[in-house]
Amino acid sequence: MEEDKGRETIRDAEKDFLTDISRFSGKDQEQDFLNSISPSAPKEDIQVNVGERVKQVREERELTLQDISQRTDLDMAFLEQIESGNIAPPLGTIIKLAKALDLKMGYFISGEEDMPFTIVRKNDRKVVSRYSSKKGKYYGYGYESLAPHKKDRHMEPFLVSLEPSKADEERSAHDGQEFIYVLEGAMEVRLGEEVHVLEAGDSIYYDSTVPHLVKNHGSDLTRILAVLYSEG
Repeated sequence: MEEDKGRETIRDAEKDFLTDISRFSGKDQEQDFLNSISPSAPKEDIQVNVGERVKQVREERELTLQDISQRTDLDMAFLEQIESGNIAPPLGTIIKLAKALDLKMGYFISGEEDMPFTIVRKNDRKVVSRYSSKKGKYYGYGYESLAPHKKDRHMEPFLVSLEPSKADEERSAHDGQEFIYVLEGAMEVRLGEEVHVLEAGDSIYYDSTVPHLVKNHGSDLTRILAVLYSEG
């Protein structure tokens, strides 16, 4: 009970602080931000040909599937499914493939990266929905890249929508670090042997080398701001 009261006090203080800022600036900055990440902004789902791009780069560098398998510890049959477009890999797998091919993971999501900066207007964002195969079995989340064409970037920021799902995917582990801020709903994060539930306003920062899984917690849509960092 005392912990709940403490959280309410902190949240009330945050609201007061944001209110003071908006009065001082003459603009409701908090509402502008919430509007910018509103679920009603992007509606168009796009298909990302990750496998096609992986195969193209692999062949250009004269690498075999076995070479990639050895560099990533991913099964060759799984890699074949990715390249053929039958499987849409999760972000953790894309990171491993990018490192194996000495590329930024954003290349496989956004294509060419040739700009010193990138601006994504809220009405121009495209939702990438993750499906397990061409048959359209939905895994339970979609994401929007917030920096699609910035070259030489080390961070990959995404808005991620986690849908209610009872499916329990395998945990992933890869080089880098991740920061997640919960915008709305509740998120369950499993790190090693620990399980934590984060609600709107909560955040977490962890090493991606720890086996982890992030999923919706509850029956409502959860939206998070996720930033993936890699040194490569």
